[in-house]
Amino acid sequence: MKVCAIIPARYASTRLPGKPLLKVKGKTIIQLVYEQCKKVSLLERVIVATDDERIFKEVESFGGDCVLTSPSHTSGTDRIAEVAQNLDFDVVVNVQGDEPLISPDAIESAIKPFFEKENMLMTTLKTGIKSKEELFNPNVVKVVCDREGFALYFSRLPLPYRKHKEMALLYPVNRDNLNHYFKHIGLYAYKRDFLLKLSEMKPTFLEKTEGLEQLRVLENGYRIFVVETEFDTLGIDTMDDFLKLKKIMGE
Repeated sequence: MKVCAIIPARYASTRLPGKPLLKVKGKTIIQLVYEQCKKVSLLERVIVATDDERIFKEVESFGGDCVLTSPSHTSGTDRIAEVAQNLDFDVVVNVQGDEPLISPDAIESAIKPFFEKENMLMTTLKTGIKSKEELFNPNVVKVVCDREGFALYFSRLPLPYRKHKEMALLYPVNRDNLNHYFKHIGLYAYKRDFLLKLSEMKPTFLEKTEGLEQLRVLENGYRIFVVETEFDTLGIDTMDDFLKLKKIMGE
C-alpha cells in the first residue's frame, strides 16, 4: 500500500495572513511541517499544495516538493484532492500546513489502520482533554466515538453533556471527570478514491452549522475511524499562537 502526505498551505489566512512563511529559528512554519512529515517512514512522498507563488518558491528553496493548485478552492480537502487526482497512491494523508509541532508518530498512527483493518475509508486523531479551559473553548473541537472507535459526532461544544452532576464542570476539574472528553486533532488520512468522492460532495447542514468540514462525511453516512494518541499539537491561527510557538521552541 502506497501512502503520501499532502500539506495544504495558503497565504491568505483571515486571522494571520502569510503564516506559512513566518519564521522560527531560521525556518518557516511550512518547512517545519514538511520536515516533520519527512520523518514518517510509512510516507513515500510529501507534497505541499498551495495556490501562492511565494509559498511555492519557499518550498522549492529548502528542497521540498510543491504543487501549485487552483486559487478557487474553499477548503484544504478540495486543494489536496486536486493534487491527489494525478497521483498513484492508495492512501493520502492531509497534514495541516499550520501545525509545525505535529508528531511523526501521530501521523504514523493515523496511517496504520489502513494496513490493519479492511474497508477503512478515513481516519483522524484524538487526544484527551486536559483542562476545563480546553473543554469549554469553542476553538477546541471535541469528538465522541462508538465502542469500535468510529466517530459519532464532532462539536465545538463540550460533549458528552452531563445530565446528572452537570454543575460539576463549573468548579475546578480533575483528571477523573475529564476521562471521557477528547480533543480532535485535525489530521486526516483517506483512501485516495474516497478523498476524491468527498471533494465532490456538497457542504451539509451540520458542517455549515458547526463550521466543521468532517461532519460532511458523517452526514453522508460514511465512517471516520478515530485513533487516540498521547500527542497534542499547536495550530498557528493567531499571532498569540505564533508567539507561543516561539516560546516552546526557545526563541
